Amino acid sequence: MTVTIFVPRDAAALALGADKVAETISREIRSRNIDARIVRNGSRGMHWLEPLVEVRTDHGRIAYGPVTPADVPSLFDAGFLTGGGHPLCHGPTHDIPFLKGQTRLTFSRCGVTDPLSLDDYRHYKGLKGLERAVAMSPAEIVKEVTDSGLRGRGGAGFPTGIKWNTVLNAEADQKYIVCNADEGDSGTFADRMIMEGDPFVLIEGMAIAGLATGATRGYIYTRSEYPHAIEIMREAIRIARDERILGKNILGSGRAFDMEVRVGAGAYVCGEETSLLNSLEGKRGVVRAKPPLPALEGFLGRPTVVNNVMSLASVPVILDRGAAFYRDYGMGRSRGTIPIQIAGNVKYGGLYETAFGLSLGEIVETIGGGTASGRPVKAVQVGGPLGAYFPPSMFDTPFDYEEFAKRDGLIGHAGITIFDDTTDMLKQARFAFEFCAVESCGKCTPCRIGAVRGVEVMDRLANGEDAQDQRELVEDLCNTMKFGSLCALGGFTPYPVMSALTHFPEDFRPHTHAEAAE
Repeated sequence: MTVTIFVPRDAAALALGADKVAETISREIRSRNIDARIVRNGSRGMHWLEPLVEVRTDHGRIAYGPVTPADVPSLFDAGFLTGGGHPLCHGPTHDIPFLKGQTRLTFSRCGVTDPLSLDDYRHYKGLKGLERAVAMSPAEIVKEVTDSGLRGRGGAGFPTGIKWNTVLNAEADQKYIVCNADEGDSGTFADRMIMEGDPFVLIEGMAIAGLATGATRGYIYTRSEYPHAIEIMREAIRIARDERILGKNILGSGRAFDMEVRVGAGAYVCGEETSLLNSLEGKRGVVRAKPPLPALEGFLGRPTVVNNVMSLASVPVILDRGAAFYRDYGMGRSRGTIPIQIAGNVKYGGLYETAFGLSLGEIVETIGGGTASGRPVKAVQVGGPLGAYFPPSMFDTPFDYEEFAKRDGLIGHAGITIFDDTTDMLKQARFAFEFCAVESCGKCTPCRIGAVRGVEVMDRLANGEDAQDQRELVEDLCNTMKFGSLCALGGFTPYPVMSALTHFPEDFRPHTHAEAAE
């Protein structure tokens, strides 16, 4: 009987040597004359264990990691092909605590299947949502998504069903579905993991969106820094087209939808939907004024759904299991599950999918295991480089859009970056201004000029120049940027700046010469 060995081809695993591990395993299989095959799966999202090698046995899949090429001979000697004991063995994969505690809906197949095997995808309940959708009217599909409570997972949290309904009711000879896969936030990787580990779920979600709104053409807009995701998505689209999941006659329904991948140069501002649309049209990636909304005048001036990868990848399970099933998870107006990406100075970094409602403290201390350095946690930034810094005193905050907003924070793309007590929060606030200055598209003055002035003010604060006046100037500047910027880049930069200033005032006092020398 052929033994199946799983070695991830996810970019995180590749960066840690997964290709060399796979090559070494292949050589051992040949030299030992063993009947085995290697499947290059996606990642399970436990990055401290990558490359995580799994073996399918009579007792389920057994996990070993992190595996280096030097470990491979001893794994074979220990009988790992039948789940034999080894210092790198973690037992059944599904029993690893980090994985066992999750509610995996969107990521149910990620790390489990061969990303480019449509047979695998079908075996693990793929295409069930699309099969149901082709038998429904567009309005029925939109209602199902609306009733599920699904909100945009890209950061704004706008109800997905309302956006789809706007496009459905717009009159036009051509409509579009645009997937925002321009995952630019530092410490976020959920979009990439889906594209590399379960590309068919994104294709299925986009096809359902097309059926729901009358759009017949779709685009995945991603960045050039994601070469593996681009390669896998393009191949998956080709396979889906060959199998009539895409094209003029989806699953024999007589309804059409096709799609392709477009690649941007990696400008952060192109994560904003109107800048993205300009770039997609071959123009400079700058923000458009709204109105008109993209749902009415988007790509090439036509009605366009612009949704994040996570939003679209959540749709198949909603159509398969029903709106009530999905809505049953979560709290308040935040329904379903959210893939939380835990990064920074943390012991157990990776992706953790769970229902909304866990406290920030549970995520950081229990799931993440605290800092990798072993020092106390000083701050947690939630929502990428434009997210607010939360101190441990706010760790009781539930992971929920409205609860974070009440505390002047935002969930964003659900990236969490952890910092220990050696972090200088004045430097972090300065970085926020500097980041905005570098990434600004330059269209509006509050963002283009305000960010540069912000760096200058932070430098004066660090040097102890008129500290009180500089603090007041920072507050006034942040207020101008927050309410005067055309998009979230300038509008959200005040979140990290003001939260750092508010919660860590001790870091904004002038540094002494002795401290500077340290």
